[in-house]
Amino acid sequence: MVWLKLVHIAAISVWCAGMLGLPLLFMRRNSVRDEPDLNRLHRLVRRLYVVVMSPAAFLAVASGTGLIFLRATYAPWFGVKLGLVGLLVAMHVLAGLVIIRLFDPDKTYAGWRMPAATAANLAIVLLILVVVLAKPDIPDLLPAAMSRPGALEDLLADFIPFPRS
Repeated sequence: MVWLKLVHIAAISVWCAGMLGLPLLFMRRNSVRDEPDLNRLHRLVRRLYVVVMSPAAFLAVASGTGLIFLRATYAPWFGVKLGLVGLLVAMHVLAGLVIIRLFDPDKTYAGWRMPAATAANLAIVLLILVVVLAKPDIPDLLPAAMSRPGALEDLLADFIPFPRS
């Protein structure tokens, strides 16, 4: 479990560093005009996203999933953490969409987007860190039945079209 946690922390570090640095590289697009330099920047950004950040994100999520089963962490704070990780994944996908369109001819990156994207990514990363380290006492808002195995089947029994054997 120690090695899995080490992989998890290392992958998160690489992923989050990339998420914080990517908007700065996007801003460089505005100052690059000639085609060879633009192609070089595009290759750098795509390589960072495809070869470094995306595998790190996958490894972070996969190792985190493994840790869930090894540690059996089912506290309400953990649900908040997973929601924040979902936001970070959404920001990752959004960055990929920006990469696809940003390097088309005559495209620029709006000046307000760099601080906004950096601040949003930083806020998500810091919130995840605070939730994981503080493990705040968050009230469980789910029905009590949801904390036992098989509860979803009982709650949705009227909607399941076939009987369970």
